[in-house]
Amino acid sequence: MPIRIALYEPDIPQNTGTILRTAVCLGVGVDIIEPCGFVWDEKRMRRAGMDYLDVVDLRRYSSWKNYHENRPNVDGRLVLLTTRGSMSHMEFPFLPGDTLLLGRESAGVPDLVHDCVNARIFVPLTQGMRSLNVAVTGGIVLGEALRQIGGFPLRSS
Repeated sequence: MPIRIALYEPDIPQNTGTILRTAVCLGVGVDIIEPCGFVWDEKRMRRAGMDYLDVVDLRRYSSWKNYHENRPNVDGRLVLLTTRGSMSHMEFPFLPGDTLLLGRESAGVPDLVHDCVNARIFVPLTQGMRSLNVAVTGGIVLGEALRQIGGFPLRSS
C-alpha cells in the first residue's frame, strides 16, 4: 500500500468508522494506536463504517511505544496532521510509504509524538477557524497524498 493512516488514541467511534470506510474505499490501510477513548465494538464501528469494515486492512497497537517499534512502512515517513504544522498539505511532497498520523479529536498528540514524526503539516482554514473534524481532515489530506503519488484505485465499472 502506498500510504497508510494511523489514528493516535481516537476519541470518537463515529469518526474512526468514517476514517476506516474512507481508507477501504481508497485502498489504504489503517493503524489504530490505543487506548481508544471508547469501547471498540462492532456496533459503534458499523454505524459509520458500514459493511466496509469486513475488508479494511486494520492493525491495532496497544500503545504509542508498541506502534513506534512495530509500525508498517517503517522506511516511510510519519507525517503528522496538526494545527501546529509548519507546511500546508498542498505544499508538502508526499511519497509512497508515507503514513498520515491523526491525533485525538480532543487533544491532538502529546509532544513526545510530535518529536518522533518526520513532518508536521496542516490544512489551511479560513481566518479565525480553529480546526476541522479529524475524519474530514484525514480525507482531505489523504486525497492530496494519493493524487500526488498517483495512488488512486481504479474503478472497475
